[in-house]
Amino acid sequence: MHDVVIVGAGPAGIFTALTLIEAGVEDIVILERGDDIDDREAAGAKRNILSGWGGAGAYSDGKLTLSTEVGGFLNDLMSRDELEKLIKETDETYVKFGAPQEIYGGSTPDVAALKEETKRHRMVFVEMAVRHIGTDNCPAILQRMRETVGAKCRVQCRTSVDRIITDNNRATGVVTGSGEEIEARFVVAAPGRSGAKWMDSEVRRIGLGAVPSPVDIGVRVEVPAVVTERLTKTAYESKIIYYTPTFDDKARTFCMNPYGEVVDERTSDGLVTVNGHSYTAHRTDNTNFAILVSTTFTDPFDDPLGYGRHISRLANLIGKGVILQRLGDLLTGRRSTGERIARSVVRPTLKTATAGDLSFVLPYRHLVDIVEMIEALDKIAPGIHSPHTLLYGVEVKFYSHRLKLSDKLESGMENLFVAGDGAGITRGLIQASASGKIVGREIAERLGKGD
Repeated sequence: MHDVVIVGAGPAGIFTALTLIEAGVEDIVILERGDDIDDREAAGAKRNILSGWGGAGAYSDGKLTLSTEVGGFLNDLMSRDELEKLIKETDETYVKFGAPQEIYGGSTPDVAALKEETKRHRMVFVEMAVRHIGTDNCPAILQRMRETVGAKCRVQCRTSVDRIITDNNRATGVVTGSGEEIEARFVVAAPGRSGAKWMDSEVRRIGLGAVPSPVDIGVRVEVPAVVTERLTKTAYESKIIYYTPTFDDKARTFCMNPYGEVVDERTSDGLVTVNGHSYTAHRTDNTNFAILVSTTFTDPFDDPLGYGRHISRLANLIGKGVILQRLGDLLTGRRSTGERIARSVVRPTLKTATAGDLSFVLPYRHLVDIVEMIEALDKIAPGIHSPHTLLYGVEVKFYSHRLKLSDKLESGMENLFVAGDGAGITRGLIQASASGKIVGREIAERLGKGD
C-alpha cells in the first residue's frame, strides 16, 4: 500500500509529486505510458510529442501565461487573489528549475493602447504577463525536475493504466495495462491531453459527475513576422477574443509563436494535428498562431472528444496528415497546389504539410468564423488578411469532460483527485502545474505532512 499513485507525468503530475516531496511525502508511484525524458530526447519529438515525461509541455513553446483569466477553470474554484498567489508560486518553481528571468507583456502603455484599439474593432485583448521558456529549453527544465522527483519517487514510464480501482465509493489504487495492481491511499489522475480519452472513459465507468467541455477546432495561421511584429513586441503572446458577426461564435487566438515554426502533432493512436513552436536559439522569418473556434453543443451530444477526433481523421484521410492552403485560394474556392504555395510570399515552415482544400474538412460555420476573425485581426495587424497567408489544418485541442470537483480537486469518489488538461480542469502549462500544487498540498495535509 503506497501513499500516492499518480497517473501521468505531465505538468500536473510532476507538480503534484514535487509538492508532495517538498512536504515530506516520498512513498509515491508515478505511472506514465510514454517514454522517459531521456528516451524522448533520443527518439526525437516527432515520435509522439504528447505523451512521455513532461507531457505535451515537453515539446511545446513553453509559454507560462501568468494570468488568472486564461489557461483553465481554477478561477471557478478559488478567489482571484488565491489563484494569483498560486500562479506566482508555480512560476517561481519553474524559475527555480531554470526558466528564464525575462517576462513579456503585463501592464504597459503599449499594451493599454493595443487593448483600446482592439475594443474599437469589437475584439477583446486579454492583458497578461508571459514567461517564455522556449521549445529548445523545455527538455532541460523537465530533466532537472525528473532528477528531483526520481530521487524520491518510483517512476514507471512506458506503463499504461487500464483502470482506477474503487471500493465503497473510495479510490484504492490502479490496475496497469499489464494487469499489475498498485494499491494507494490516494489516486491522482493527471493523464494530460493525450490521456483525455482514457479519462473520459473512466469518468463514465465510475459514474463521476461531469459536463461536456466545448470543442476547440481551428487552423494555424502563418504570416511574415513583420506583419505581427507590433503584437509580438507588445505582448509576445497576444490572446484576442472575437465574437463573429455571422454566427456570434467565440473565436480566439492561441499560442502565438514569433519567428517560429509550424509543427505537426502526433497522438499515440496515429492522429496528426498541427501546432506551433518558437525557440530561443534560432529564428525563422515567420510568425504563426492558431485561430480556434469554441463550440458548445446542446443535448443529447456529449462527446466533444469524438467530434474533434472525427475532424482530425477527416483531415488525415484527405491530406495524409496536415493540410496547407493559402487564404487566397480558400476565399476563391479552389484548392492550393504545390505550385501555388511556391508562389506565396510566405514560405511554409512545415515542409511535410500537403497542399489542399480545408473546405473539405472544416464545417462551413468554422470556416466563416475563421475568415471573419482574420478580417478583424487585419485591422490591428495589417497584412494578416492577405492572399498569401498560409492556413494549416486542423488544429484541435482535446479535452475531457469537465469533472465536478471540490475546491481541492477531489472528485465525487473519495481520495480520487484529478488535475491538468486531460481531466478538463486546465488548458495550459501554468494552470496545469498549479492544479498539481493544489492536489499535492491537500494530500500532504491529509497524510499529516502539511504545514
